[in-house]
Formats: sequence, structure tokens, C-alpha cells
Amino acid sequence: MKSLEIKPQVYWVGGIDWNLRYFHGHTAPRGTTYNSYLIVDEKIALVDAVKHYMFDEMLSRIRDVIDPARIDYLVVNHVEMDHSSGIPKFLEAAPHARIVTSPKGKKGLERHYKKSWDYVIVNSGDELKLGRRTLKFVHTPMVHWPDSMVTYVPEDKLLLPNDAFGQHIASTARFDDEVGWDIVHEEAARYYANIVFPYGEQVDKALEVAATLPIEMIGPSHGLILRSYIPRMLQVYHRWANNESDAKAVIAYDTMWGSTQKIALALQEGLESAGIPVTMRFLQTNHISDVVPDVLTAKAVLIGTPTLNNGMLPTVSALLTYLKGLRPKNRIGMAFGSYGWGGQGARDAAEAIRGMGWEMPEETINIPYIPDESELLTAREAGQRLGQNLKMISDM
Repeated sequence: MKSLEIKPQVYWVGGIDWNLRYFHGHTAPRGTTYNSYLIVDEKIALVDAVKHYMFDEMLSRIRDVIDPARIDYLVVNHVEMDHSSGIPKFLEAAPHARIVTSPKGKKGLERHYKKSWDYVIVNSGDELKLGRRTLKFVHTPMVHWPDSMVTYVPEDKLLLPNDAFGQHIASTARFDDEVGWDIVHEEAARYYANIVFPYGEQVDKALEVAATLPIEMIGPSHGLILRSYIPRMLQVYHRWANNESDAKAVIAYDTMWGSTQKIALALQEGLESAGIPVTMRFLQTNHISDVVPDVLTAKAVLIGTPTLNNGMLPTVSALLTYLKGLRPKNRIGMAFGSYGWGGQGARDAAEAIRGMGWEMPEETINIPYIPDESELLTAREAGQRLGQNLKMISDM
């Protein structure tokens, strides 16, 4: 396996996971990479390791540059096992390497692996001299674990932020401009929405720190290395971190006999008549994690469910539970559905939406059995009013 020199004497030595399609709760249709960065100086450092089954690939790439036994430091920016589960094998190949991590990183590694390793504990603002180069460390707690930190190499203007700015993309290309902004943006949004969404305040603080640093290259732990699209990525991260959204809507729904789908289509028609773009997500064919990137950028989120067993359909309940954990803010919500008797499904969905603190300018639409034309007209009118509301907000 070949390494790739991304800066003089700085090498990408990670692993490419072409087969990954599911990553702790969300889909990853393009696979992923586990990125490690080897810095060769008077002292040699490896920044971030890989998942255990990528270890041999990483080791092969390191051997393309140096004997791994020469490595002095392993920087652990984050202890989650997709980065740390290769560490036990790594320390067999590099027995003299010391682990550089935050105090919470040390605690996390000890809890995961129950080993007494040789640690260098660094606090935010600390530096480690390698020779010509310096590693500077900034703690970024809850982006997205308590132990998270970033490593900055000022001499190369290189930021190694672990999970921040990541994307799940398996590719022969290593750099953003080799793939194109559209794909990088799409996968960065999917990654942010499903992993980092709840931590907007912490991300914003990290962005403030990044704004003070001269940065020519960002090497995240997943996906493509950023060199051409850094300003664009910082801009969208700022929007996402501040829960800024666009005047558009996503309708996510499930249906049993088609009635809830009829209402969804009527709402879509009304929103579009007001000039609002609408994304439709049928939850029998869309995974809940594929809906969340739509929620990331849409101001209005409409949730539809029939009533089943005095509650929501399981797909809708799962989506709302997932959204509750991700904590999107500053959204407009609406619930709708159909029922044969009872009608608890749509009411429960409305209650879940209210629990997330979203505005709900329109009443819940809850129609028994099969909606007639007058009821569908009412739904279209509700969608149109909601669309006009969105247009008014966007024009302010």
C-alpha cells in the first residue's frame, strides 16, 4: 500500500473502507476512509489511528515511508473506536511510541482498552516540538465527544481536526478538488447532520479558534483532505452550527393504506404553489438518517403518520426519536395523518414536534379513514399558508 505526501514530510497513511454502508446508526452509501497522518521530523508522530480491520493497510502505508518502530508519538485526537481500535496492534509495531492525548482522552482509552500505556497528556494550548515542526493542541470538547481535540501544525498551516469537517467517502482521490464540491458538500452535510448536529454551540466555538489560524489544508479523520474548498466548508459549518436554514420544506411520512400519503401530496402541492421547494421522504424506502440532511437545511419539517396500535407507525416514531437526540433548532414543524378510530398517531407526532421546541403555526391535520376532496383542499390550503409564512420569514 502506498502513502501519499500531502505536505513535505507529511504523509497520508490511512485506510479506505470501500464496503462500509452503515455507521453507528446512519447510512454511508459511499463508504468511508479512516485517515491517519504521519509527520516525519527529528521526532516522528502519527496523528490518529484507524479502525482495527484497517490496521494492516495503515501499517503497510507507514512502511512505505519509514520503519514503524521509529515512531515516537501517536496523537489521539479522539478515542472513539473507529480511530482507536487499531492502537493495541499499532503499539506492537511501534513499541516505543508514547500516546499524546487530552486528560479525558487518557481516561477514555483506559476505559476502552484496560492497558497501562505511556501517555503525554496535553491541555488546550500546549505544544509538542518534533524538530522543525510544532504540534499545537486545542481541546474541542463535544465536537463530538468530551475528549475531542484538534492538532495544528503551524509550519505547514495544516489542521488535523479528527471528526470535524469529515465526510464518509471511499475514493482513490485524496483531495476535495479531485472529487468536486457537490459531492464533498453532500457528504459533509450528511456527516454533520447525523453526528455533529447536537453540538452547534461547541462547533461555533471551535470555528472561532479556527478563524484565528492560518490554514492551507484540513486533514479530517474521514473522507477527503480539504485544500481548495476550505472557505466554503467553514461557511456551511457556520450556518449549520447556528441552525440557519433555507426557505424549503421536507415532508417525511409513512402510510398504511395510502390516506396519509394523499395528505402528504396535498401539503406538497400547497407548499409548491407558494414557491417553496419540497423534498418528499417516504419512510418505507428512506432510512431515517437519510432524512436528517434534509432537516439540516430545511426551515419546515412536516411529519405524517397514520395511527397504529394507539400510536405512530414505528418508522415515524423512530425518526422523531432520532431527531430529538440530534436537537435541530429554529424549525417550523407540522404533524398530519389519518386514522380509523382514536387518532393518536398524528397527535403523538405533534406532541413530539412541540417537545423539540419548534414553531407550529398550522393545526395538526388528522383525517379519519380516507380523505375526501374537501379535506384534501384544506390540506393544500394549509400547505400554501405554511409556504407563504416561510417566504415571509426568508424575506425579512
